[in-house]
Amino acid sequence: MKLVSISGSPSAHSRSHWLLALAAERLGSRPTRAGVIAVRDLPPEALLSADVHAPSIAAAVQQVLEADVVLVSTPIYKAAYSGLLKTFLDLLPQDALRDKRVLPLATGGSAGHLLALDYALRPVLNALGARQIADGVFATDAQLARGAGSSFVADPELLARLDAAVAGLLALTSQTQPG
Repeated sequence: MKLVSISGSPSAHSRSHWLLALAAERLGSRPTRAGVIAVRDLPPEALLSADVHAPSIAAAVQQVLEADVVLVSTPIYKAAYSGLLKTFLDLLPQDALRDKRVLPLATGGSAGHLLALDYALRPVLNALGARQIADGVFATDAQLARGAGSSFVADPELLARLDAAVAGLLALTSQTQPG
C-alpha cells in the first residue's frame, strides 16, 4: 500500500499537520511506502501560477497519482478548507483520486466548523474521482491541547474517533477494487 499524506496547513507546527502525522502513525507498518506533501513547502510562484511542470509540483502530483491511500488534512477557516490546500488540489488531474482510498482530516477552533468536512472538502475529493472516502475526523482546538515543543496532546475521544476512521480506511483498503 502506497500512502501519501497531504498537509494543507500554512503552518509547520499546526494541529492539522500533527493530526495528519498521527493518522499516518496509526496506520502502523501497513504502508509499503509513505510520503508527505506539505503544500506550504512547495514553491509559491509555481503553485499560484499553476505551473504543473515545476519539478517540485510535478513530483508532488506524481506522488498522489502513485498512491493507493491518501490522507488529506487541513485547518478550517471560515467554514472551508485552507486556500493553500485548494491551490494544490486544483493542480491535480481530474481523476487523480480515482481508485484511491481517502481519509479527510480537519481542525478548527470550534465544533461549529465540523460540517466543513462534508460540505466543503468531500465534494472536491469526489470531483477528483474519490469514491472510497472514509469517515472524516474533525478535531477542535480543545481536543488537541498544546504539549511540549511543537507537539499536541489528543483527548481520548478524539483518539477513539481517529482509530475508528483509520479502521474504516483499512476496511476500504482490503475491499476488492471495482472493475
